[in-house]
This record gives sequence, structure tokens and C-alpha cells, in this order.
Amino acid sequence: MALQEELKKQGDYLFKFRSYLPLALLIVGIWVKVYQEAFSNGANETIVAEILEELGILVGITGLIIRIWTVGYTPKNTSGRNTKDGQLADTLNTTGLYSIIRNPLYLGNYLMWVAIAMITGNIWFVLLFTLGFWIYYERIIYAEESFLRKKFGYSYLDWASKTPAFLPKHLNYIKPEIEFSWKKVLKKEKNGLFALFLLFCLFGLIGDIAEGEFSLVEERLSIFGAILTGLIYLVLKYLKKRTSVLNELGR
Repeated sequence: MALQEELKKQGDYLFKFRSYLPLALLIVGIWVKVYQEAFSNGANETIVAEILEELGILVGITGLIIRIWTVGYTPKNTSGRNTKDGQLADTLNTTGLYSIIRNPLYLGNYLMWVAIAMITGNIWFVLLFTLGFWIYYERIIYAEESFLRKKFGYSYLDWASKTPAFLPKHLNYIKPEIEFSWKKVLKKEKNGLFALFLLFCLFGLIGDIAEGEFSLVEERLSIFGAILTGLIYLVLKYLKKRTSVLNELGR
């Protein structure tokens, strides 16, 4: 099998199991966090860990904002959306954040997930996760772009030639023609919002326990954030399943 076909096959396969990547990160991350807190040596190592942990919160929220911004401006059956029956794409997204990078949702995913790696306080784990994410998602992106190239032809090639895949090279932002949809954001991003704050809380508590300094008072902000976003998640889950409040034509 030629390398191009092999990469596409791998990408299609890996996409089906993409939801397990955060689970793997969580399992390894907990072990790293316990080790980091229980066996860290030296003031310099502690300072680096503290900086990583503080930045991790900012990075994670930035990733969530990127996803919210992207999702809020996308129509139904957007470009490269994958389902169990294959990929769907009624339109090619080229405006909004898609006018700056081709994969803003994956950038948001990376920032949210690397934030969890950062709050372990271990720089090597952050670097290894980044390498693993790149290898994993490079193949998924290749498979998606092969589909988009085949379906949209020159329109896709023209957009791709001007727009980098992952890291912005310019800020030639093109405003979307459709209005921002908070309803779609609330439907699609409730899981990510709750998961992010829950993991911030979980890793904070694990770190305190590993240090032998467990205190609910010190973690009160992260606990409050986890409880609040958990309640929001439950309300939105109910509204999505039992009502049509969050439904919006074409979104």
C-alpha cells in the first residue's frame, strides 16, 4: 500500500478512537502528578511545576474559547465532519477562524488537553504529550483533507494554499456570513466545559493528597468551578434531550 493510502487508512481508523486519547492522558497524567508532587526535588523544579500549573489553566481556557468561537460560526454538516457512516461536508468552511488556520477545532483540542498535561507540573510529560498528539492527529487531518480535496476540488486547494494547517501565519480574518449561535455552542461544548473544570479540580486534589497537605479550603475555587459547570452540564443535557430549546434551523 502506498504511503498516502496508508496514512489515510490510519487516519480513518484513529478518528474512531479519538475519544480515548483524553482517557489515556488522564490515566498517565494522574500517575505523573502523584510522582511529581511526592518526589519532586529542589526549589527550581518546584518553581517550574508551579509555573506550568498556573499557565495550564490559562491555556485550557484559551482552547475552550477557540472551540466556542469556531463552533458558534459553523453551519450544520460542516466541512470534514466524521460520522459512523463516513465523512460529511455540505459546505467548506473558509471564514471565521478557518480563514486563519484549517483546523481550529483541533488547535482548541490540543490546548485543552495539553493544559491537563501542564497541571501535572512535569515539562517532559508536556513535551511527550505534544509529540504524541502531533503523530496521532497528523494522520486524522490527512484523512479529512483527502476527503475535502476530493469533494471540493479547486476551492479546497485554493483555500489550503493560503491557510496553514495548525499554526497561524497571518491574521487576515474573514468575518463569517452567518450569525454566531450560542444555542449550538451550548449543545456542542457542554462536555468540554465540564470536563476541563472537573479535571482542574481533580488534579488539584490529587496533588494535595500526594503532598500530604489535603485541604478542601485551598481547592475551593476549583471545586466550585467543577460543581458549577457540572450543574450547567446537567441542565443543558436535559434541555437537549427533553426539549427543543437549543434547536436551531441549519445549525
